[in-house]
Amino acid sequence: MRVTLLGTGDTTGTPTVGCDCDTCTAARERGVERTRFSVHVENERTGESLLIDFSPDFRYQFLRDDVPLPDAAVITHIHFDHLDGLGNVFRVVDSLEVYAADETDPQTDKSVAETVRDDYHYLDPVTVVPTTPLETVHSCGLDVTLVPVEHPPLVCYGLAIEDPWTGAKLSITGDTSYDIPEESRAVLADADLLLADGIVPASLCEHHPLGGRHEDSEGTPRTFGTKHMTREGALAMAEQLNADRTRLVHLAHFYPAEEAFEEPLAIDGEEYVL
Repeated sequence: MRVTLLGTGDTTGTPTVGCDCDTCTAARERGVERTRFSVHVENERTGESLLIDFSPDFRYQFLRDDVPLPDAAVITHIHFDHLDGLGNVFRVVDSLEVYAADETDPQTDKSVAETVRDDYHYLDPVTVVPTTPLETVHSCGLDVTLVPVEHPPLVCYGLAIEDPWTGAKLSITGDTSYDIPEESRAVLADADLLLADGIVPASLCEHHPLGGRHEDSEGTPRTFGTKHMTREGALAMAEQLNADRTRLVHLAHFYPAEEAFEEPLAIDGEEYVL
């Protein structure tokens, strides 16, 4: 299983358009970037590829990292930075199964699957596959399990991807607070590689209108506001999940420049073979 981190940034990416903060400046000077979130998983055994989320930067990411076009895809939730790149498959792929959760969101009265189907009804190559969370599906020779996480006000999902032949496992928390349900944690546990949402360091919670949540025993917030884990929360989650290796993703340009490119914060283009 070859995993390429196509997009490791939050909704604005790093560098952010029109921003000359120290972190964005450092990113430009170093020639590194964090585009909007997307992960490419290639099953080299079968020659198939699975894409996790459709970044608005889809075209650029695939050209930059020269990865194969997807044979199937998963969408974790309907925020634009994870979904709006789907339109890029027009005239690019002949057919594409897109897996998305079938649970109705009380905020929208639709499931993620229904929203994708309705919003992209004009894409003839796309077949939306409604998928029940916590039930494993088989795609591209891999076992894929969506798990509910907490990203209010909309439903959102993480996922585990496992190669049934080798036992290699990739887990992705999705966009989430630290309050991931126990049944979801059980599915995500014991991954060879964990991609965990760690949008900012905990020290920045004082600047959020809602502050921080889910403090540890020393009072360090593990959730920034209500929607995302802090760096400290993501690392605590990785320890709780017993991940062999962890990379933090969905990172904001609000990280101080002296911390923004330190381990284990990911940047675009990283590649892992599991």
